[in-house]
Amino acid sequence: MKCWTICALAPALICLRVASAAAAGEEMIVVTAPGGDHDLDDAAILNAADVRRGGAPDLLAAMHALPAVSFSEAQDNPFQPNLVYRGFVASPLQGNAQGLAIYLDGGRFNQPFGDTADFDLLPDVAIQSIAVKDAGPVYGLNALGGAIVVATKTGRDTPGLSLSAAGGNYGAAEGSVEAGWKRGSASAYVALQERHDAGWRRHSPSVVYNGFADLGWEAAGGGVHLKLLGADSDLTGNGSAPVELLAADRRAVFTYPDITRNRFARASLHPWMSLSERTRVEASFYLQRLRQRTLNGDAADVASCEDGTRERLLCLEGAEGETTTLTDREGAAIPALGQDGYGMLNRSRTRSSAGGVLIQLADKRPLLAGDNDLIIGFSHDRSRTRFDSSTELGVLKDDRGVTGLGSIIDQADGSITPVALTARTRYTGLFLSDELPLAEGLTAEIGVRYNHAKVLLDDRNGAALNGRHSFDRINPGIEFDYKLGRSITLRAGYSEANRAPTPIELSCAGPDAPCSLTNFFVGDPPLKQVVARTWEAGASGKMTGRWTVHWLLSAWRATNSDDIQFIAAAVRGRAFFANVGQTRRQGFDASADISRGAWSVHLGYAFIDARFRTPFTLNSPDNPSAVDGLTEVGKGDRLPGIPRHRGTAGVEYAGKDFGFGSDIELQSGTYLFGDEGNEQPKTKPFATVRVHGSVRLLGSLWLFGEATNLFDKRYATFGTFSETDAVALREAPGASNPRSLSPGAPRRWRAGLRMHL
Repeated sequence: MKCWTICALAPALICLRVASAAAAGEEMIVVTAPGGDHDLDDAAILNAADVRRGGAPDLLAAMHALPAVSFSEAQDNPFQPNLVYRGFVASPLQGNAQGLAIYLDGGRFNQPFGDTADFDLLPDVAIQSIAVKDAGPVYGLNALGGAIVVATKTGRDTPGLSLSAAGGNYGAAEGSVEAGWKRGSASAYVALQERHDAGWRRHSPSVVYNGFADLGWEAAGGGVHLKLLGADSDLTGNGSAPVELLAADRRAVFTYPDITRNRFARASLHPWMSLSERTRVEASFYLQRLRQRTLNGDAADVASCEDGTRERLLCLEGAEGETTTLTDREGAAIPALGQDGYGMLNRSRTRSSAGGVLIQLADKRPLLAGDNDLIIGFSHDRSRTRFDSSTELGVLKDDRGVTGLGSIIDQADGSITPVALTARTRYTGLFLSDELPLAEGLTAEIGVRYNHAKVLLDDRNGAALNGRHSFDRINPGIEFDYKLGRSITLRAGYSEANRAPTPIELSCAGPDAPCSLTNFFVGDPPLKQVVARTWEAGASGKMTGRWTVHWLLSAWRATNSDDIQFIAAAVRGRAFFANVGQTRRQGFDASADISRGAWSVHLGYAFIDARFRTPFTLNSPDNPSAVDGLTEVGKGDRLPGIPRHRGTAGVEYAGKDFGFGSDIELQSGTYLFGDEGNEQPKTKPFATVRVHGSVRLLGSLWLFGEATNLFDKRYATFGTFSETDAVALREAPGASNPRSLSPGAPRRWRAGLRMHL
């Protein structure tokens, strides 16, 4: 509690010192991540113009241009993709092994209950820059594969008024407005954004509202910014569907509804002050609240009991054919209704409050062969989450929608049971980053961080989920950069990072008491923290002439120890988390940006080889290669959902009165989830083309348009297996293929107007 009190008083103390700073100046400092610009030279960076390249602001669309970044659309919702960078995932979905740290203006943005990445909460219109950094210890927990650092706009860097509005096929409509102002030391910025999408698949509407404001004051010796963010979203993502159903009707969904409702608010304060000409202190403080509700309708292995003593009751079937009587909250057996198709409505409610502080001392002074940049810092993040869930028995309608029947399922063996859990997290870090000039042209980038994580679980329905877990680790890192002449830089380094098991993982870690894929928990055995050890080497450079060329090449190998996977359980639709030993991700990526005048060309390629290094056994009852519902994963088998090859290419012309561009993405197929043993065919490789253009109509009024998947290719970025014989498929009667894919979006277009005053 003492630490939290100090953190609460620190903003007032720093702001008091800032208020006594000298006359106004133009310098502006807002902390974006631990270590500031540490290791930024080899990061993939997008700016506000990249985010708005298609006409309307769209962060996720802009990130498609990065070769080492791919998207796995498990939910098939444009606002809820899994982002995969070098084989590590940042996902809004519980159950994914989160391997990337996300920072928003210096504050941790991984949501505390499952370290998830909710992209719909980010205001695309207000994003000034986004940097995807490779692995490094200073970024703290979850930075196994690297960090995503997001910085927002201020009135000082974005003055004036901008408006945009657009519409497109499948009920797409969006609008945004942003206004920035500055005068002397003061500045202000505000942005609003609204997005609607009826969904190209059936029963798949979504709507997202975002708001953002920044109030700033800058002086020669200090400054402070107050940032306010709000989001309100209703998202529908109906996920994968059997391949035979998609062949008959590509817009069809397997079961529905699958709805996520988010209400989010965040306030952050960003003061800085100079202690001398060479030293300053900078900080970020944030408080946030997330309210999330989910509703998921699924088919269920529920039918009338077959033995004579229970013929009028319902039974739940396990993977090996065993049955148990279905019971409600009072322990009473649930009677049969005399029909064939049953389903389940899984509901959850998450109420999470979190806050944190990042304070760092930055010092730059001559040392050895040049200026030494030293940053020493401290961070503390804490949260409190109340989670509730239940499973209601439902009836599966002819169109595979699930309607509740009122009975809440509560099995005595814990396989399906209501949950009421309070989870608290305490994450503390001490870090140092230093750019030390060893000799002319040779610099050592040194990083070290101590992480302490504490997770406290309290079961409000009993004691089964109670737990107290603590994790500690010191992570080192070092990289040597050598300037070979004036235009080429070579680098090589090693780093370590760790992530602690999240509350959701610790609450769902036993094969005998699994949880649902939609965030339900039972059982609390311990899990080990994951440690990633990464080697990397590369080069970068710039060539000038008639064309200017910036290029970057990186080769890397990351080995995870005690990696955590979400493993299917014997009860269909349930799973649990477990340490599965070592996994390894290795490869290389290369990119080149070529420009001359109004023309620019981008080329990129990434090779990723992601494999299991420790054999283990998985339960995958719908995998045709499974034996008795089990599949063996051997050393060297590839991780599912990670493309081995990915290439990007684009050309852009930005003239005074018109502009146009085209991009192409090429990606190899991936193994399906549930086929970690690599026995079944992968998804098919694909290539998609995006085109966009704009023309000035009058003054600052522009007309823009964009089309994605121009040639209407059929592809999938996510696949798994599902049982089809238990669910009637009117569109594909007699379907028996268990392969289930999330289909990629067809050709989509949008057009609109934008104006800047």
